[in-house]
Amino acid sequence: MTSYLQIENISKSYGPKVLFDHIGFNVNEGDKIALIAPNGTGKTSLMRILAGKDKSDSGGSIKFLKQIRIAFLEQEYQFNPETSVMDQIISRSKEYMEGVESYEYERRIVKILTEFSLSPEQKMGELSGGEVKRVALTEILSSEADFLIMDEPTNHLDLDAIEYLEAYLKRSRCTLFMVTHDRYFLDRVCNIVMEMDHGAIYTYKGDYENYLEKRAERISNYNAETDKVRNILRRELEWMHSTPCARTGKAKYRKQAFWDLKERASQVYAVKELSLSEMSSASRLGTKIINCNEASYSYDGVKILSNFTYLFQKNEKVGIVGRNGIGKSTFVNLLCGILKPDQGSIEIGDSVKIGYYNQLGMQFDEDQTVLETVNDTHLLGRFLFPNDMLNNRIARLSGGEKRRLYLLTILMKNPNLLILDEPTNDLDIVTLNVLEEYLMDFKGTLIIVSHDRHFLDRLVDHLLVFYDEGEIKDFIGTYTQYRTFIRDYEAEKKKNSSVAKVDTRLSRPQNEVKTKLSYKEKREFEQLGSEIDKLNEEKNHIENLLSGGTATVDEITSASSRYEEIKIELDEKELRWLELSEFDS
Repeated sequence: MTSYLQIENISKSYGPKVLFDHIGFNVNEGDKIALIAPNGTGKTSLMRILAGKDKSDSGGSIKFLKQIRIAFLEQEYQFNPETSVMDQIISRSKEYMEGVESYEYERRIVKILTEFSLSPEQKMGELSGGEVKRVALTEILSSEADFLIMDEPTNHLDLDAIEYLEAYLKRSRCTLFMVTHDRYFLDRVCNIVMEMDHGAIYTYKGDYENYLEKRAERISNYNAETDKVRNILRRELEWMHSTPCARTGKAKYRKQAFWDLKERASQVYAVKELSLSEMSSASRLGTKIINCNEASYSYDGVKILSNFTYLFQKNEKVGIVGRNGIGKSTFVNLLCGILKPDQGSIEIGDSVKIGYYNQLGMQFDEDQTVLETVNDTHLLGRFLFPNDMLNNRIARLSGGEKRRLYLLTILMKNPNLLILDEPTNDLDIVTLNVLEEYLMDFKGTLIIVSHDRHFLDRLVDHLLVFYDEGEIKDFIGTYTQYRTFIRDYEAEKKKNSSVAKVDTRLSRPQNEVKTKLSYKEKREFEQLGSEIDKLNEEKNHIENLLSGGTATVDEITSASSRYEEIKIELDEKELRWLELSEFDS
């Protein structure tokens, strides 16, 4: 097994806060590693050091195999809003193109952009946050680097894009080191879970459930060892307090061992857990929640909502899904009364107390301290803000810590209607698990916009699915059930379509018996054979063009479009040829 990366004795601190201290680990070729740790403990700092964007405080060594190429996906993607998508990717990717012909690299880019439903000619400044993330991913994936370092790759992606990325990484032979909060994504892509805990690194082979089990064993064994040390310490303490002759210079080594034991005996592993149990109450909710009646809304000429009628019910839990840019966030702004419909009505009940968590609502005074922002030390402690963090300025918090604090400011008001717009972004898995438990017991109405499939599956009773032209469909069930239904429906539709074509072309009325072709049909039969040969020849030519690496971007785009047309034409002509061949003599 080839070692791709060897880490020894690296450390990182910010002021008095030690993130990790003299840690080391090894990454082998083909490993797909998910790094797990609470927010603010140094995940992003570690990844930046591995990618060469930052340095270890203690020196140490970071050794990559010389021949491998590395690509790094950061959470924040820097871009020029005036440039096109293609030019943006090309301008940042010179290191990836070493030894690769430009047309081959451009072919890769176009292929992945197409999968992500993006055009190479689009302006970067016109893209949504999710589309920008897809551009960043295209840049990384098209590099075909040997080693990918990815910080929260699924953040801001819609569910279709996540599933494509998941499938790509799963089948890829690349070595992967990533941070993710998406538990389904982790299980389907990664074969190793690496935990950063109390400044040390622990590695577990297998999936997330195996990690939880082995971690619990590790903590239990550590605390059991502490109990043994305490028993030894009691005996040594008796010796220290025994007759004076026992405390001669001959026993200095034993005295030193005693003090070492005493220090070890004080180390009990206490797992900090976020607790929301004291905040599970919600103010009383009446029968009228939000009533939508024939509501319509358009933005910049794009229809977001079209004649939508729905009565949200007390205590229901609904998920909102749809591709990036289709209007999900606009929809929840309409529900909150921030926006008004162009037609129809959206009425909020008098007893409704809304708690709205949204991507743009997290606005803090960066110079304030944590305690000045939330003046309740007990609640802050429950939210994993210990005493030594209370006087930290907001500016010093990590992205996940800020989101955790923002969530606290919303939940502490005890709303009875919670609207959460992408709440899982930047939150660590530990926080998400506890948040899920809280929301499962929430005594109010819950509306969630999310791309986290695990989060949706655990929490919602049904989905409002957004389509183009403002159409919304209600699906009863979890997200996984919805995706299974869609896949089965599309497969059945395709199957029925093929059968229908054969039936309509091959079947005839029972009283009609056809024994031979007419003159016109014979000519058609001969012509079809010639046309099929030509289409197959053109199809083979396009396949050679696309795989040959000599085509320009424009040629690839045009050829890909023509390739789909040919497949449809061949299907139709071959079915007709089969029908006529039944009677050719």
